[in-house]
Amino acid sequence: MNRVLICILPAFLIFLWSFSSTRKLPVKSESPFITILGIAQDAGYPQAGCKKDCCKRAWNNASLKRLITSIALTDPETNQRWIFDCSPDFPEQLHFLDSISPAPSNEITGIFLTHAHTGHYTGLIHLGREAMGAKAVKVWAMPLMKEFLTNNGPWSQLVKLRNIELMNLKKDSTVKLSAGISVTPFIVPHRDEYSETVGYRITTARHSLVFIPDIDKWSKWTTSITELVKQNDFLLLDGTFYQEGEIAGRNMAEVPHPFIRESMELFKDLSQSDKKKVCFIHFNHTNPVLDEKGEAQKEIKKNGFTTAYQGQRIEL
Repeated sequence: MNRVLICILPAFLIFLWSFSSTRKLPVKSESPFITILGIAQDAGYPQAGCKKDCCKRAWNNASLKRLITSIALTDPETNQRWIFDCSPDFPEQLHFLDSISPAPSNEITGIFLTHAHTGHYTGLIHLGREAMGAKAVKVWAMPLMKEFLTNNGPWSQLVKLRNIELMNLKKDSTVKLSAGISVTPFIVPHRDEYSETVGYRITTARHSLVFIPDIDKWSKWTTSITELVKQNDFLLLDGTFYQEGEIAGRNMAEVPHPFIRESMELFKDLSQSDKKKVCFIHFNHTNPVLDEKGEAQKEIKKNGFTTAYQGQRIEL
């Protein structure tokens, strides 16, 4: 018995550590809900090769680890689950999702991809024959993203072996998932080396949620982000960097995300109720908001906004 416990305990602790910032136990719901499966930028936290103070504390304390940004949409009425962005941390994230919203045979109803940067699609590899050997999991992708997956290995093998079934997405065209749930992709400006980049608007009979994990500066977008905040109930927005100069020795114009401080300045004239809708996500390993007790977190809360946390649940 002791040997069994010795074998099981490390794996169980790692699972708990990964979701240590889950602040509320899952509760039963009859309404669709979003689960935050990860909050870190594409390389996760701590980041490979980083020995600086920003990551040192997480290397020394596994409870501070944060998984790569991904969210799940669950419909309790049908036991269907859709994942938005399939990160390299997919195995841990699926395991957690199964623990809070199990489905028959642990199946995934579908996956929606935002773009072809590594943190947003490479988890698909776990659906292949070397791993899950999944059967025709629907993967919604924009035209260039679909072309990229079809024509480049090892992703093309997933298509060929029908581990995944690529579904067509068109900008501003709504996909109806059920009688009460729909998803609409919209184009956002970003570094599009391999595919276009989209955000998503998820709507139910009661609420709407906008998911934009990656975008260039708000000024580069023809859509008014402040109007988008007013028009929707929840917004998970790109919070990759907190402020200018965060990456020492690198020109941050090369990675032109909206700094959280810039976004807060842009949103300063919103009503308090609108500010509460804004929740930042997709944090780089250098971002001080990863310190949940730090000054950056205090400043965000003082200004009326929030930050996403792993395991967070948003009722729709």
